[in-house]
Amino acid sequence: MTDQKARAETLRGLHTGEMLVLPNVWDAASAEVVAEAGFPAVATASAAVSAMLGYPDGEGAPWQEMFAAAGRVARAVSVPVTVDAEAGYGLAPREFVDRLLETGAVGCNLEDTDHATGGLVDAGEHAQRLADIRSAASDAGVPIVVNARVDTFLGDRGIPEADRLAEAVRRGRLYQEAGADCVYPIGVRRRDDLAALVAELGCPVNGNVGEELDLAALRELGVARVSYGPRFYRAALEGFRTAIKNL
Repeated sequence: MTDQKARAETLRGLHTGEMLVLPNVWDAASAEVVAEAGFPAVATASAAVSAMLGYPDGEGAPWQEMFAAAGRVARAVSVPVTVDAEAGYGLAPREFVDRLLETGAVGCNLEDTDHATGGLVDAGEHAQRLADIRSAASDAGVPIVVNARVDTFLGDRGIPEADRLAEAVRRGRLYQEAGADCVYPIGVRRRDDLAALVAELGCPVNGNVGEELDLAALRELGVARVSYGPRFYRAALEGFRTAIKNL
C-alpha cells in the first residue's frame, strides 16, 4: 500500500509541468511497449480492453474481467497505471476503490454517461459519487488520481451543440469541487472550445488530438494530459489484418 501511495502521488505530480501524454494500452504486452519507450505512466482504454476481451464498449464487459485485465497491465510495468473504469460499473464507492486498488492501479477515469439510458447522469449525483470515491480512497490510504470525464460533447448524449461548452464547464467545476484531479471533456474538436475549457475550469484538463488539435496545439493551450483511447489498438489490429490479407 505504501508503494501504491507513492505511485499515486507520482501520477498526480505528472499533471503539472510538462504535458502528460498517455498512449492508451489494452494488455500487458502493449503496456510494456509504452513503458519501455519511456512514458512515465500507463493508461488503459476501456474500448480497447473490452474489444480485446470480446465485449462491446460502454460497460458491456463484466467489471471483474475489466479489472482482471487492468491487474495484468499493472503487474507488467513499474510506472503508475490509471484505469479507464467507464462509469464505475455500478459498484459502491468503497467497493470500487478496493477493487481498483487490488489491480495495482493508482488512478481511474470515471465518465458521466448513464449506460442504461444513453444520456448523461445528473451532474450533482455524479459529483457526490466522485466525492464518495475520493473519501473512500482517503480511508484506504491511497490518494487515487481521478480523471472525471465529461461527455457533453459526445453527439449522442442529448446535449444541444450550442449548450455543450457551458454544460461541460458547469459539470467540470462540480466534479473538480468534488475531488477530481483532472477534468476530461472528451470529444472536443474545436480549438476555441478547448481553450475556453482550460481557462474556465482552472484545473488540469485532459485533451485529445484532432484536426485542429495536434500535440503542439494542446501544449500551447495548457492542456495537462492527452489521451488516445482505442486509437493504437485499432491501428495494431488493422496492421494485423493487412498482414493476414497479404499472407
